[in-house]
Amino acid sequence: MAAMNYTASIPQTDDAISTQVVAVDNVFKSFGDQRVLNGVSLTVNRGETLAVLGRSGSGKSVLLRLIIGLQSPDSGAVRINGDGIAGLSLDQLGVYRKKMGFLFQHSALYDSLTLEQNVAFPLTHHNSGMPVAELSDRVRLLLSEVGMEGHLNKMPADISGGMQKRVGLARALALAPEILLLDEPTAGLDPISASEIDDLVLKLQAEHHMATIVVTHDLYSAKTIADRLILLDMGKVAVEGTFQELVESHDAFAREFLKHT
Repeated sequence: MAAMNYTASIPQTDDAISTQVVAVDNVFKSFGDQRVLNGVSLTVNRGETLAVLGRSGSGKSVLLRLIIGLQSPDSGAVRINGDGIAGLSLDQLGVYRKKMGFLFQHSALYDSLTLEQNVAFPLTHHNSGMPVAELSDRVRLLLSEVGMEGHLNKMPADISGGMQKRVGLARALALAPEILLLDEPTAGLDPISASEIDDLVLKLQAEHHMATIVVTHDLYSAKTIADRLILLDMGKVAVEGTFQELVESHDAFAREFLKHT
């Protein structure tokens, strides 16, 4: 399959808008003289998992920050459910961020809080009026979903890296998001733990039917959990498609990338 460059604007048909949750349309982003994204376009639908691959420094994490509104594109648009989010105030952005769950690369759990308190944090922050009993039930259900129901009172330092990722996923799901953003979910894990996280992501996707974007260097993980993949090179989408289409691509960078991963 020939490489496909997605630098044109995304056609917005009625059917596409009804299923698209995230749309990145011809986005450019530079930091000083360094151009990181050079006309990137992508879409993610409900119930779909998109893996974003590329070399270090290729703009994968910048893409996540644009989607969550931590940064704005120099040009182009980022849309959530059809609404552009660039230039919104923090309060306006907050409405969209409540629809997103984010798993950080290193889980980013609060060291001074128990696992139960870590998972409860988004709920107490955004739903301060939630009854204590309801909050407790919700947290226990979330930890049960990720296989951590027996560890409520442990501290992050007392559990393994794989278990921390599980708790991070539980916290990401706290507000029942429409969008799940995963930054290197298997980084630093042994092969067994990484495979368990992949299985968990598949399970949660089947249960919650979210639009999921995974930034990863782990090609096996991407193959396992993603419906589609994009490969970034020089700030552009070099190849987009299924894992098999990536393998069969004649794009020179795709072949080099696969050879070294």
